[in-house]
Amino acid sequence: MDRRHFLGATLAALVGSGARIGNAQETLRAIDWHDVTLLDGGVVRADALRGHPVVVEFWASWCPFCARQNPVLQQLYDANRSRGLQVITFSIDIDPQKARDYLRKHRYTFPAAMADDASRRWFGSRTGLPDLYVVDPAGRIVFHEASEMFPEDVLALSRYAAG
Repeated sequence: MDRRHFLGATLAALVGSGARIGNAQETLRAIDWHDVTLLDGGVVRADALRGHPVVVEFWASWCPFCARQNPVLQQLYDANRSRGLQVITFSIDIDPQKARDYLRKHRYTFPAAMADDASRRWFGSRTGLPDLYVVDPAGRIVFHEASEMFPEDVLALSRYAAG
């Protein structure tokens, strides 16, 4: 089977399985997780991400669309963290203190870090905010949405939880 037919069959299988991706190439890239230092000084170990489904969101404290989506992401995190679904977010704010203040003001407890070179290598550059991905346990991006999602669609990401 040549590459063109292989990619077409792969895309057809993904569409048939309900996977949603913005770019077929995203499914071919695997995330090689490493430890992530959080805004609160904690660390999410790479081992906590590898082998688990992970919801990743890029956001900013000044983004009105993020302000509407983040409460729903918090609900997803609260409802599914005991089911193996990991959530990690990356702020694109220039000033880390603005991101910390935003998290504190809204009482968000989902893991949050600053976007850095590693997150850009893993997910590329931003095309919109909020920018949300789902990475499967094998490290493949299986879902990507570069805009605000409806609350019910964010909560439906619980389908990626293990149990």
